[in-house]
Amino acid sequence: MDFGLVLQTDPPASQVVSLMKRGERNGFRYGWTFDSAVLWQEPFVIYSQILANTQRMHVGPMVTNPGTRTWEVTASTFATLNDMYGNRTVCGIGRGDSAMRVAGRAPNTLARLGEAIEVIRDLAEGREAVVDGNPIRIPWITDGKLPVWMAAYGPKALALAGQKADGFILQLADLYLTEWMIKAVRQAAVEAGRDPDSITICVAAPAYVGDDLAHARDQCRWFGGMVGNHVADLVSRYGEHSSMVPDELTEYVKSRQGYDYSHHGRTGNPSADFVPDEIVDRFCLLGPAEAHIEKLRALRDLGVDQFALYNMHDAREATIDAYGSDVIPLFS
Repeated sequence: MDFGLVLQTDPPASQVVSLMKRGERNGFRYGWTFDSAVLWQEPFVIYSQILANTQRMHVGPMVTNPGTRTWEVTASTFATLNDMYGNRTVCGIGRGDSAMRVAGRAPNTLARLGEAIEVIRDLAEGREAVVDGNPIRIPWITDGKLPVWMAAYGPKALALAGQKADGFILQLADLYLTEWMIKAVRQAAVEAGRDPDSITICVAAPAYVGDDLAHARDQCRWFGGMVGNHVADLVSRYGEHSSMVPDELTEYVKSRQGYDYSHHGRTGNPSADFVPDEIVDRFCLLGPAEAHIEKLRALRDLGVDQFALYNMHDAREATIDAYGSDVIPLFS
């Protein structure tokens, strides 16, 4: 199992780079960041510095979207980083939640996302693709490689990930839901004539190492609010108790009153006050290192290839170090 470190690009950018360097020293092979141009600093600028200051770490957004940048710009940016640092990028992509909504736009449709996955990958790897009806190719790319991993929750999005993506990003660590969603992605891959085992499975969730469980929950409750924001869309689309979406995913958002993006992804987010302790425990990894190891082994047995650790709380350095000393060596 690989391990990734997920950060927000809050200023100063030097601190983001420093934490990623610390992550690599502790065995993290992937460095991910949020991508929301209004809420945080521009990640692709920072990726260049992360790549320059690490030797093996792969970097990418968790996640970008097909609406805030034109597709040829996205592809060229990834390809430039790869040309400079040796194919060490991954394109995590989704419909766009905060990035689109904060700018007053609706998230992208799945049809647009599916088209973007293929176009961005083709362009970044030097192949011709059609953009807005025009065939184009980036002529200077020779040996580019860009895996495209798609974030998804709902049944149609899971199917799209299985049909077109190189990897599947699931932003929660609940064992039941992880098993259900991996099966959905792999079944869609089989139906599309693809090898289901060729799709990399990445589970992303907050992790907090320590014995004070109440404090850890309070530090990570924001995550249930963030996930709930996506889940609310599923409820509005499919209805409550739909056979298309498990109740285990949707039931807890009943008391959700709304969402304030100014607190998105942050400890103490008041928009997460509806999230019960049970959901925090199910979606996150909390407690002493032994509890993390037990859950990670269960995730690995379900087919998870990478655990990406959301590190937005008051023990960022300590959590990175604890994983480096007590957790990651057991999964090497």
